[in-house]
Amino acid sequence: MNEINFDKSPDGLIPAVIQDAETGKVLMLGYMNREAYDKTVAENVVTFFSRSKQRLWTKGETSNNFLHVENLLVDCDGDTLLVKARPAGPTCHTGADTCFEEVNRGQGQFLNYLQGVIHDRKMNPSDKSYTASLFGRGVNKIAQKVGEEAVELVIEAKDDNDDLFKGEAADLLFHFLVLLEQKNLDLDDIVAVLKGRHAK
Repeated sequence: MNEINFDKSPDGLIPAVIQDAETGKVLMLGYMNREAYDKTVAENVVTFFSRSKQRLWTKGETSNNFLHVENLLVDCDGDTLLVKARPAGPTCHTGADTCFEEVNRGQGQFLNYLQGVIHDRKMNPSDKSYTASLFGRGVNKIAQKVGEEAVELVIEAKDDNDDLFKGEAADLLFHFLVLLEQKNLDLDDIVAVLKGRHAK
């Protein structure tokens, strides 16, 4: 991680952009001095320096809507912090999900994480890994599994059991990602096709 330079600012404060670690939504902007940063790192809960109260302020200290830290990134100039966090509730004091009045939803970023796991199973196979066993059987077997899961999803769609339907949908999506990896393609490649069609 880059070094943070608190001395760049006359008041020793740097902006800290808070981003939901799962959805990617920007939740709020606050400021940290070195003491607030050290407390954030030590406790894994976001603490700011309040410019209005002139003291340390842990987000959620009155509402219990804490921001639990997942990752801290420093920009290339060392004077801005990106905090990826898991919010324990609405972030804004107004009760909104974010301070920008956006709805904080969408777990799409997890698919990118899952792609990374699948890629690792391919490059570092293990006898205990179901995913690695699929790669070991080749593209025909993986494609067959995608077809089987698609049929099972269609069957469940005709019934009224949402839990079973969601389970089959998850199975189909997982095996589709495995097939993409086998074909050395990325989910972004498919999204690009969809975006191209949408633009027409």
